[in-house]
Amino acid sequence: MTIMTEFMLMGFPGDWIIQKLHAALFFLIYLAALMENLLIVILTSIDQQLQAPMYFFLKNLSLIDICYISVTVPKSIMDSLTNSHSISFLGCASQFFLLFFFAGAEYALLIVMSYDRYAAICHPLHYENIMSRDTCLHMVTASWLIGCVYGSIHVAGTFSVNFCGSNVVYQFFCDVPSLLTLACSEEHILEYVFIIASCCFTFLCFILMFVSYVHIFSTVLRISSANGRVKTFYTCMPHLTVVTLFLFSGIITYLVNNFKSSSSLKMLVSVFYTVLPPTLNPLIYSLRNKDIHMALGKVLAGKISRIFP
Repeated sequence: MTIMTEFMLMGFPGDWIIQKLHAALFFLIYLAALMENLLIVILTSIDQQLQAPMYFFLKNLSLIDICYISVTVPKSIMDSLTNSHSISFLGCASQFFLLFFFAGAEYALLIVMSYDRYAAICHPLHYENIMSRDTCLHMVTASWLIGCVYGSIHVAGTFSVNFCGSNVVYQFFCDVPSLLTLACSEEHILEYVFIIASCCFTFLCFILMFVSYVHIFSTVLRISSANGRVKTFYTCMPHLTVVTLFLFSGIITYLVNNFKSSSSLKMLVSVFYTVLPPTLNPLIYSLRNKDIHMALGKVLAGKISRIFP
């Protein structure tokens, strides 16, 4: 048994040039994710037309995504630029906790957003009463708290074990499979119990989300107007796409990390889970959203009028 004081995040393999290309690519992705999500937060905060519950949830989703991608990417960029891959035991535990914190909060918020779509489409006459301001605030607060509990459980389960031998983590951040490979034999049962319980809870929430969308689509099919059916259907597509991206990337990452595969492949797949959702979510929600387009147009028009009065 070895008392670990730090871990070595080996990151992506390659020579000096490859490391700098990796840092440049991650920096551009990180900058794009920050700009996209900050734009969503600003527009949904200042525009009076974007004060509906859906946009309140979207603003919180963007805040979570900013925090989520900031947990892993900046550290990875600095490691590639400085060629210093060490991370303290406390730093690794903190990164681990924050990653699960924001992942759990995002999943909980996506469930809340599916309920919002269910209330808006299946109970439009009672929507304002169902999704009142206080209710929305309580739901968002609950999402953040669930993320905090989720992160606390996993960090307690993983870092309660003793680590044996090497401190090398073949990943660009501290994740469960890589850390458990360093644990002493038969000491990671507690974390596996938490993983199984988390999977069961996630699957149960997915079933609830699936049932809500069954009701949504059955309601959409009963709309007499074809134009109305298409318009209502498209209000659900961004959320469905984001949920699919988030769950699919997480499942693929888990499967690859728990089966025999190269460390490079594991790291590449981990990018899909940690980097892609925060980068693509704002684009998915804004590409076909006319309200966001109009709000952005008003902001740009105001800036142009100040520059060229």
